[in-house]
Amino acid sequence: MSDDEAPKKIKPPAKFAHVVLRTTPERFQEMVDWYLTVLGGEIVHSDGIFAFLAYDDEHHRIAIGAMPGLVDLPENAVGVDHFAYTYESLDDLLAQYARLKPLGIEPFWCINHGPTISMYYKDPQGNRIELQIDVFETAQQVVAWMKSGEADFEANPVGVTYDPEDLLARRRAGEPIAELTKRRHLREGESFFDHLR
Repeated sequence: MSDDEAPKKIKPPAKFAHVVLRTTPERFQEMVDWYLTVLGGEIVHSDGIFAFLAYDDEHHRIAIGAMPGLVDLPENAVGVDHFAYTYESLDDLLAQYARLKPLGIEPFWCINHGPTISMYYKDPQGNRIELQIDVFETAQQVVAWMKSGEADFEANPVGVTYDPEDLLARRRAGEPIAELTKRRHLREGESFFDHLR
């Protein structure tokens, strides 16, 4: 087989760059404020129609555009379910939770997926974002765990819900992170469907 006939390996992108959200002109500032409150960062540019928000070395991670005539998606519409942001530690994730709760921004679903400890939030127009930490040290360990055929993952590929107030209290009491991040097994008669939202 010549080099021209050999299958070409697809080169993946170098990184995920940004998300663009459409909103109504009436909700534009509320959306901008919510993302700045939740994720921090700064407005790189905003003219009342488009806003570009950055919180790291990328020039913008989120863009928000105000478009007249848009309608809200129904709750169970097909499309993107959520996008996720990873924090460096459980302490950082819990600090975010504790900071946001008094502002009226609370997760609607908290779940220990196994590879991650996650808190899911809804922005002002219902888009879902996940704030999470990685439990495993490397992505390769997660892939190996998922491919291992381990009975626990086979029985429960979703995870187990938890109470963020309980997790926060246990951490403040000094419980080790290794204990707090362990995913419990499903109980007798319990299904992963019991933990879906």
